[in-house]
Amino acid sequence: MPKTAELTRWVMAQSTGERTLPYFDPLDGGVFARVLILLESPARTVSLPRYVSRDNPGPAQRNLKGFIEQVGLARHKTVLWNLYPWLPDLDKPKSPLRRAQIEEGIEMLITLLTLFPDLVTIVFAGRVAQKAIPRVRLAFPNFSLLEMPHPSPLSVCTHPNVRQRILSTLRHAKQSIK
Repeated sequence: MPKTAELTRWVMAQSTGERTLPYFDPLDGGVFARVLILLESPARTVSLPRYVSRDNPGPAQRNLKGFIEQVGLARHKTVLWNLYPWLPDLDKPKSPLRRAQIEEGIEMLITLLTLFPDLVTIVFAGRVAQKAIPRVRLAFPNFSLLEMPHPSPLSVCTHPNVRQRILSTLRHAKQSIK
């Protein structure tokens, strides 16, 4: 697909040795996306090939897909990515991202954003993704940068206003591209 061909080449160029990136979902907007939703890191699963997709079976992805559909944010206008994009090593226990990993992800994000000529808005989902805001703002001062809670069930279920905050942010993202 032309809208993801350049992104696929980029993913393949970044994937070296034991570190592999997931692919962009070909059903999303690809390089023509107007809104990028930035999550934290890929979920731990064994399925290959891997895509950053709202259709993945994880509970956070299911929640995000429902929220996006509820506000009517068109799929072809969006793309999803992770701040720390490398697929997890399933032979090691899950651990929180370290500062160096977050910094590495931010550097890669700054490079990646140059591949989206129509991008207007970035939605930073969760505290980890939001750590990229200062650097993105400096590199891309014309982007609209929005913050929302992470769509994980833990976040959505433990705080009564999280659902409304997510929906409000996604509505704002939709308005920003009209």
